[in-house]
Amino acid sequence: MLLKLDDIIIYSLLAFFLSLILYPLYIKLLEKIKAGKTIREDSTSGGKAEIFSKLHQHKTGTPTMGGGLIIFVVAVLVLFSYVLNWLGLITFTLVERSETYIILFAFFSMGFLGLIDDYLNIKGVGKVKGLTAKMKILWMFLFSAFISYWFYFRLGVSHIDLRPLFGTVDLGFFYILFTFILTVTIVNAINITDGLDGLVGGLMIIVLFVLGIITFFYGWYLATTVIGVVLGATLAFLWFNINPAKIFLGDSGALAFGGLVSSLIYLIDIRVGILLPFLILFAVFFLEITTSFIQIFFKRVFNKKIFPIAPFHHLLEYKGYPEHTIVMKLWVLQGVLAGVTLIMIFYQFHLVP
Repeated sequence: MLLKLDDIIIYSLLAFFLSLILYPLYIKLLEKIKAGKTIREDSTSGGKAEIFSKLHQHKTGTPTMGGGLIIFVVAVLVLFSYVLNWLGLITFTLVERSETYIILFAFFSMGFLGLIDDYLNIKGVGKVKGLTAKMKILWMFLFSAFISYWFYFRLGVSHIDLRPLFGTVDLGFFYILFTFILTVTIVNAINITDGLDGLVGGLMIIVLFVLGIITFFYGWYLATTVIGVVLGATLAFLWFNINPAKIFLGDSGALAFGGLVSSLIYLIDIRVGILLPFLILFAVFFLEITTSFIQIFFKRVFNKKIFPIAPFHHLLEYKGYPEHTIVMKLWVLQGVLAGVTLIMIFYQFHLVP
């Protein structure tokens, strides 16, 4: 186990330092090709996004697609594991059917979808300066459906674990529908939350750290290593994303995170009840998507806004809270939620007195 922990730490540090070296070059490249953020003019609930444009107009032109380098670094280290294995220096790669196939697919497929949307956004292509909502949802649905297919048909999973409050529930074929809806929700929740400098980067580092502890403790060592690589690259990204941001995450990062987190939840749930603790761990993101959903629903159905602006972090901005204050307080809240989540997880096996 000590050797496995060493491997995880080494991979994580490689991802961090490689990303830290590459980000300044990546930012210059994005500036050279004029890959600056285009502030959207239309809101998702319909009409003009006047409040949003006013709050964020000063960020126009800041390079986006920051998640693209995270995707690149993860791909490099996955390939690097094959090289080390071929040289006989290690006995494993980061690709394994029962453990990392699906989480790598979810990470890369959703990430590439986000990359396309980011590119269209910076080029000002399309009516909404990016992929249309229908097109993005279509591909998101396809990738989410494949994730559900893999767990149900390839890994033979049909149950969900509702510990520590309840037991295991076999959903049968409805497992596909349940995981499909949850994947779409998680991906969109992270994407919607990505709106302030450092917000999603900081929150995801805490979330991934918790998932890394759980996967390591319950024996998913390769999954833990993949988490460590993503975490290391994300930490380097955050170095340049803290207010005032030199680069934005973009859909490339937000969607990739969503695919990774959702697939990890289903993987972990095979051995330990994670779904109820996950409601706690992901509470900030659920709050963000809930406020956004309520806003869109009432605007589309009743042609009336419930909030001056949504999601939640933009509402706090509108109320006059400084951006860095909102971000840091949500980081603190996420840290508390992470602690509660770990207590719930370890309580299941009587590891908490």
